[in-house]
Amino acid sequence: MNELLGTITKGIQEKKGKSIVIANLTNIGDTICDYFVICQGNSPSQIQAITESIYETVHKETFEKPTNVCGLENCQWVAMDYSNIIVHIFLPEHRKFYDLEHLWEDAQLTTLSDID
Repeated sequence: MNELLGTITKGIQEKKGKSIVIANLTNIGDTICDYFVICQGNSPSQIQAITESIYETVHKETFEKPTNVCGLENCQWVAMDYSNIIVHIFLPEHRKFYDLEHLWEDAQLTTLSDID
């Protein structure tokens, strides 16, 4: 796992983000990025806290900032664009509905254990 992926997952885990999946898209042609990081929070306030934790952890450890962050107005699905990595933070029902893991089923998927 590269440094930025590790730092992003650290930020998620610091705020108890759950069901983290890393989708490696590098072997799929014509994709918008190399990796998706998909996770979920239990409430809009937890999704906001996870988003802030990722931002702060990544900036502190790698000095990178996302080029765009979308979805903070309702915090049901927040997307953070780090150019080659896009982070998706969902409420469980929205994650199930959009089912990005199935949409990108040709990707190599890595599931990380939840930290309690």
